[in-house]
Amino acid sequence: MRDDPTFVEHIQRELRDVHWPGPEEIRARARRRSQRRIVVATVVLALAGVSAAAVAAPRKSPSPALPAASASPTRHEISTDALLQPADLTQLVAPPSYPWQLSQSGLGEPVRLDHLLAYCRTSQGLSEGWPMSIVSRSQTLLRQHPPGPRTEGDALVAQDLYRLTPEAATQLFAGLDDLIAPCAEWRSVGQLDTAGVLSTVEAVHRWAVTQRGFAGDDAAILRDSLTAARDVKTGQTDGDDPPPILLAVVRVGDTVSVLRLGYDGTEAELRQLAVAAAARMCAAANPAC
Repeated sequence: MRDDPTFVEHIQRELRDVHWPGPEEIRARARRRSQRRIVVATVVLALAGVSAAAVAAPRKSPSPALPAASASPTRHEISTDALLQPADLTQLVAPPSYPWQLSQSGLGEPVRLDHLLAYCRTSQGLSEGWPMSIVSRSQTLLRQHPPGPRTEGDALVAQDLYRLTPEAATQLFAGLDDLIAPCAEWRSVGQLDTAGVLSTVEAVHRWAVTQRGFAGDDAAILRDSLTAARDVKTGQTDGDDPPPILLAVVRVGDTVSVLRLGYDGTEAELRQLAVAAAARMCAAANPAC
């Protein structure tokens, strides 16, 4: 479902000027989070900011079991109804100017939370730590755009929705603290290309779980607070500290959704979006909402 990231890429001074030649390239870049002008061992491109309407309260406990005679059949496939819909973004895009949607599905995909988090772990000799899904579906919602090249600012939100075994879905949240503990303060080093001149830079990443239990059967927001790139040789830093990398993880039954906002997205906006996603996930979850 998800393209593997390139380990060493060159990032331009202004990410908003990067152009995407087509839908596949848009999807690949829309899944990556970044900071300006920092080239670490893995480069993650930032998306654009979005406000999302809250459409459902947290589900405090699984729905009570139905009598056997009327129990709903077990769901297997994930329909597009279980994904966020353009109407969920009405705080940002007024109808009928709904965003443009790119979507695809997969089988047996790992539940990747963040490429950079994975690299932090593997650079320390650890496994990525991702559980495997049974089926999955992903999408990127983009602003409507006139004909011509698209830019990073067109991306509103990226979402990956997975079905796991019930045990794996529950364990993902139980193990979040252990998953990010090795990256609580991680120094990454990479190459920065400035007008054809390569320099070695470093940045410190601090991963943490900042919010829990606010949507669905379980939910969490993960934040990577990172420093500005510092030239290892001269000690000079490149500008101010960039905005943090944010992602939300939500569980409803045996389904898990990973959400990333675009440019300038806040934790409050991401939380609202996660609540909306949890309501949509009821269309796919076992047990049913």
